[in-house]
Amino acid sequence: MNLRALISQGEGERLEFKKKTTHPTRIARTLASLANTHGGQVLVGVDDDGRVVGVRDAEEEMFVLREAAAHYIDPPLTLEFREIETEGEHIVLVVKVAESHNKPHRAQIAPGEWRGYVRVRDESVQASALTEKVLEREQPAARLEKIPLNKDELRVLDYLKTSQPRITVAQYTRLINVSRRRAYRTLIKLVLHGYLRYHDKEKEPYYTL
Repeated sequence: MNLRALISQGEGERLEFKKKTTHPTRIARTLASLANTHGGQVLVGVDDDGRVVGVRDAEEEMFVLREAAAHYIDPPLTLEFREIETEGEHIVLVVKVAESHNKPHRAQIAPGEWRGYVRVRDESVQASALTEKVLEREQPAARLEKIPLNKDELRVLDYLKTSQPRITVAQYTRLINVSRRRAYRTLIKLVLHGYLRYHDKEKEPYYTL
């Protein structure tokens, strides 16, 4: 593995830098978000600016990470570890998190309180109830089959291909002149069957191809 090239990519949807792991509840959110999205890696011993600082005790770091994965995430996760020694004799711990087949995973944020997280760019963001429902249907090896679409369903796909890259429930309601409830149910149906993607990290949720 070329550590320098990996770090040069910067933090993103599949990559997180951690100077060190301080407590299982904090790292659990990052691990759960990666498993719930597309998987990725955590580099422990690298600060937010991409500077390699190394870890003091790799075994201690792995202990905290295993604790987080086993007891602070539900359902638990299995992690892969790799230690890399740099030219400056620093040790960087590479933690691999695979995209899960058992979504959604929730992280414990307080005793008896669990929340789902997804990866949005370089952040672990709390997932809404709808996002968690979508995650349940989006297992990497068990995606729903595509279904025949009616004219209203085809119209939203055509709109996103030719007019705008995103659409809200309100916009779709006006587009096909139906009730908000029917528009919402149609869009969620298209999300669950893999035609659209649902985004809820802005003030008004929207849908894209």
